[in-house]
Amino acid sequence: MTKRILVRFGDMMLKQQNIGFFIKKVREHMMKQLSVFEVNYTLRHDRIFIDYQAKDEDEIITTLKKIPGILDFSIAYLTEPDLDHIIKLGQEILNQEVNHDGVLFKIETKRQNKRFPLTSQEITHCVAKPIIDGSKWKMKVDLTHPEVVLHIEFRHEAAYLYLTRIPGMGGFPYGSQGKGMLLISGGIDSPVAGYLAIKQGIDLELIHFESSPLTPLESVDKVVELAKTLAGYTANGAITLHLIPFYQIHDKILHDVFDPYQITVMRRMMLRIAERLAIKRKNMCLITGESLGQVASQTLFSLKVIEEVTQLPILRPLITDDKLKVIEQAKKIGTYEISIRPYEDCCSIYVPKQPVTKPVTKLALTYEAPIHQEWLIDETISNIQTLTITKDFPYIISSYGIQLKDAIQAMQMELMTPDDHIQTK
Repeated sequence: MTKRILVRFGDMMLKQQNIGFFIKKVREHMMKQLSVFEVNYTLRHDRIFIDYQAKDEDEIITTLKKIPGILDFSIAYLTEPDLDHIIKLGQEILNQEVNHDGVLFKIETKRQNKRFPLTSQEITHCVAKPIIDGSKWKMKVDLTHPEVVLHIEFRHEAAYLYLTRIPGMGGFPYGSQGKGMLLISGGIDSPVAGYLAIKQGIDLELIHFESSPLTPLESVDKVVELAKTLAGYTANGAITLHLIPFYQIHDKILHDVFDPYQITVMRRMMLRIAERLAIKRKNMCLITGESLGQVASQTLFSLKVIEEVTQLPILRPLITDDKLKVIEQAKKIGTYEISIRPYEDCCSIYVPKQPVTKPVTKLALTYEAPIHQEWLIDETISNIQTLTITKDFPYIISSYGIQLKDAIQAMQMELMTPDDHIQTK
């Protein structure tokens, strides 16, 4: 039986006048990611059909699941667009893919070829009984709660039959909504927020605040691994990671800021730096993994005081999600096992025993006055290390030193050749 993958689009189908732009973006992303396979495409305004080699089926399915803008897809069998061929193919599919008697069964027909003399309902009526009678399994028709649905798409060039719809990411094509910068820690939440931002069409950059030697460089290795996972969802298989040398500011906060306000001041300083870099990099928003009430800095009172320091929109994809839901999503996208590695970053180490949950702006300004110095922010930004991360990024940064800048310099010296992965901004 001849097979072809039938790809359907997601929310972008509602875009009407701009739908051509969105479909083009999905096609480009898909063709780039599938370029390593021997495939051919048939392009339609509402579908993409992919001819492929059977040996590549599993890998192609895995790849398609990581492309935002694809609602779902099916491994469809195709035949001549007439009733006799449909009946024969339907029988063969059921004999091959159903494996027991007593299945609750239904047929759904969609007639795209309006010139065919029968309606969708009439086609279903004509083929249902012969298909069931020709199957080696005993099946019962159940139009309300079927276990198996045989889908028939009746088109001009062929009829497509399939049993399952494999879920895709949904959402919008990568980059179709503009650029955004994700504040990524080594925890569970922020990588999931990044995935959801990618799903909704944001071209993502990452920014991570590292405090070596206060925090181990293994925490940076965690973030690199998380970035490698997120890179698998981008259009070019790469993602930019900015590593912020936060030690000097972090040390001053720990020594000079009233304990309950240390987290509030730290987050305000992070947002100031992130905004400066985001604007420089032409990002339209900041994105965080904050979820309402999870920790002291994520109460409504804290969020208000912390976000006052930036004018860029702050997107919080997880703001109303509970932890169990976030963990489930992290496991699904492959970041959970990385996030739970026992290496703390600057957001989780030296946390005060009683952080303020209802901070006041006037007090935050007072406590951060020794820290909020333009020269200090400028110096921090001038020493940012920027990495281009792909799924094959080969370096373990912690194996080259205990402080980030020294580790990257040692890594460059060992390689003895210019390296496209490493840039200093």
